[in-house]
Amino acid sequence: MSPKPTTIPPHSTGLPASDGRRGARVFMPRRRHVHLAEQAGQMLIVGLQSASLTAAEQAWIKRIRPGGVVLFRRNIEGAGQVASLLRDADRLGAVPLFRCVDEEGGLVDRFRDIIHPLPSAAAVFATGRRHLYRRHGSLIAREARTLGFNTVFAPVLDLALPESKTVMHSRAVAAEPWRVIDYVRYFLSGLAMEEILGCGKHFPGLGGATADSHQDTPVIRRQTRMMWRTDLAPWLAVSGKLPFAMVAHASYPWPGRDAAVATVSRYWVTNVLRRQVRFKGIIVSDDMEMGGILSQMPIEEAVVKAVLAGIQMIPVCRDPALIERAYETLLREGERSVAFAEAVASAWRKIYRSKKRWLQPVRRHTPSEERLNRLCEDVKTFAQEVAEAPVQSADPERWRGLKPEPEGAA
Repeated sequence: MSPKPTTIPPHSTGLPASDGRRGARVFMPRRRHVHLAEQAGQMLIVGLQSASLTAAEQAWIKRIRPGGVVLFRRNIEGAGQVASLLRDADRLGAVPLFRCVDEEGGLVDRFRDIIHPLPSAAAVFATGRRHLYRRHGSLIAREARTLGFNTVFAPVLDLALPESKTVMHSRAVAAEPWRVIDYVRYFLSGLAMEEILGCGKHFPGLGGATADSHQDTPVIRRQTRMMWRTDLAPWLAVSGKLPFAMVAHASYPWPGRDAAVATVSRYWVTNVLRRQVRFKGIIVSDDMEMGGILSQMPIEEAVVKAVLAGIQMIPVCRDPALIERAYETLLREGERSVAFAEAVASAWRKIYRSKKRWLQPVRRHTPSEERLNRLCEDVKTFAQEVAEAPVQSADPERWRGLKPEPEGAA
């Protein structure tokens, strides 16, 4: 069965832009007829193996034409090198890329070696100062934008519960949902000031996890009504401000609830996140190379189930063989199943419209030494201010914007 092209209206629009958006949008070529091969590629966010593109990577990027690329510390050696790597990858794509980085500060700080270490989210939250929450977001966004990124996989919306202390460490800020909401709202406003896209993680919540999903599948047994009041409360409050939502490789067994890993669960992805939380942005899985999913099923099965669950973008963050297998699975299943091909086409339309709405042109110049030095000094000043601030408990009026529990929550 030959893949059928999909057609979209010429003046379609994507999701609402984040607050404070300004500046020209990226040029997106008009795409009236797009075949399955290109749609499938746009669903992938791919990782690279080193600090420059190899000949093999250039070849498969040209063939797959992924929707995004994500860099880690292994890919980051210097400001000019990162900017050049991102430009090279972007030029090989069919349309502009989501240029992503996992950057939270603290333990997850990809830029510490080329700019300056940023304090963790927990350290910033401990100051109780909202202007520092916002500066945390804006500095991360400035770092990302200076180096050529447009998307940051942050903030973390997970609760800092005792169960997950040895897993989440300083990545989660508070055990109380309303305190998490307070930090996240100001952090996101900081990202928006610099026109960087944020990604909330990890839906529906890793606060109750005792295992690390990088290696194993966390099994979190939390009553549904309790989850709506705790883990899901931050998502209800800030979902309208999030361009991306990342779904966790964790299982949440409970009577009347799907026990499958959330990434491949239609209950969690479509019924809860899309319909009940009413999230309007792009739904992305956590890295498909992680043990939390690959310990349960091969990547081929995981990709198919994730797409049918409602996942729209799939990161495969390192292994070229797994990237190829994920892409070939999307093609093969799309050619075999009309329903799957329609799910791929729907995801592609969301991605295309979002890029048209959100993305800015790629910067063609290397960041200047003066600009990098100024940014480094700003980060140092911020880190010192956070370190010297007395630890206190922010106690604003309890957040009252939470939606009521959905009908039927057990």
